[in-house]
Amino acid sequence: MHTDTERCVRAVRSKDARFDGWFFTAVLTTRIYCRPSCPAVPPKAENMTFYPSAAACQQAGFRACKRCRPDTSPGSPEWNARADTVARAMRLIADGVVDREGVPGLAARLGYSTRQIERQLLAELGAGPLALARSQRAQTARVLIETTALPMAEIAFAAGFSSIRTFNDTVREVFALAPGELRARAARARTAVPQTSGVIALRLPYRAPLNPGNLFGHLAATGVPGVEEWRDGAYRRTLTLPYGHGIVALTPHPDHIACRLSLTDPRDLTIAISRCRRLLDLDADPVAVDDQLRTDPELAPLVDKAPGRRVPRTVDAAEFAVRAVLGQQVSTAAARTHAGRLVTAHGVPVDDAEGGLTHLFPTSEALAALDPEALALPRSRRTTLTTLVAALAEGTLALDPGSDWDRARAQLAALPGFGPWTVEVIAMRALGDPDSFLPTDLGMRRAAAELGMPSTPAALTARAAAWRPWRAYAVQYLWATDDHPINRLPS
Repeated sequence: MHTDTERCVRAVRSKDARFDGWFFTAVLTTRIYCRPSCPAVPPKAENMTFYPSAAACQQAGFRACKRCRPDTSPGSPEWNARADTVARAMRLIADGVVDREGVPGLAARLGYSTRQIERQLLAELGAGPLALARSQRAQTARVLIETTALPMAEIAFAAGFSSIRTFNDTVREVFALAPGELRARAARARTAVPQTSGVIALRLPYRAPLNPGNLFGHLAATGVPGVEEWRDGAYRRTLTLPYGHGIVALTPHPDHIACRLSLTDPRDLTIAISRCRRLLDLDADPVAVDDQLRTDPELAPLVDKAPGRRVPRTVDAAEFAVRAVLGQQVSTAAARTHAGRLVTAHGVPVDDAEGGLTHLFPTSEALAALDPEALALPRSRRTTLTTLVAALAEGTLALDPGSDWDRARAQLAALPGFGPWTVEVIAMRALGDPDSFLPTDLGMRRAAAELGMPSTPAALTARAAAWRPWRAYAVQYLWATDDHPINRLPS
């Protein structure tokens, strides 16, 4: 979009928040870059130039606006709606792969050379993988500076910088303030709210509208005991992260999601935030989705009644795949019971001072070592589960954020016991494909019949062609016609 100058200028002049994250406005006279909805007086059109990413702005020598804080914009919806190499690379960079494995590691995961990856990212985003990761480190540093009392040296290494000097130089270059000045400025602006030691509190922005009912309702109703809970108006769960573990509490508000993170290692902050955003589908463009679905006369009333539905996703694709198998042909309560038994027997215990969380969900490696006879499941389901966890543990099945969706579908379908429903629900909630579809789902078919749509799988699939590429969101609207706890915000 950043190449359509006329459209970008209109968005900036109207301060349209829907375009935050789609592009960034760089002002040639002040050398500042802003989000489209910046409250400052818009500059003259001839003084504006547009970039597709904050990293590209920083690489071109612009610094972040202190009023609109463009580095905290919602992410571009393109990276979660596309399955090409650039989108897969962006999802992996957001998950911290460049910081942990370098550009060669990123390229290896995508199956390309480092030169090819750099060329593709530069062509589309105006910045290579190192610049994109550097921009992400700067934002992580800012969050830690403003929300914690950690010494600056610890923040530098927690944010992923190789030296304190690089940390200081980057913060000054990106924010035009020294780290100490950033902290002092944040302290002056902060209201007198009690701070809990070891807890990082921040706001996760999103594009309005957002309907929290099915999003948090689904997560709470299907939550695994000990791993997830709904407490005091917040969805809470444990997180398994690259450097340690954490506990997150996510609370919906009219203009943001309040996020409270407790981490054993602050180096996991960037990855934890990325996974929470992915869990709640916060980088979606609800206006584009709803406008497309409104073209169907039967779906339009559902969209108008409660716009902004998101797809509840996951913080760990391998975990969700295991839970999808446990949920085959059983009730929600039975699936929670089966998962809870696995957690108690094979999950790592954790301490939770603020609630009732007790364990991390067991890793694929831990589950691969279990005795199948100890599983209270039908024999065929045991085979399905043990084959799945073996493939995940061996690395022959990849379900990470950079996975190729079509290849992952084919690999899942080749496993015993994986029918179309299981494959597509994993594609929807674990892989994040916005066009995944469940025509054999009984709830879907019942809702379609009540609305006067065809309800057989083949006919429903044909009808859903008009909903592409947002069929996963249509599933949420159809499921919402049922009076089920997954569709209601818990009390």
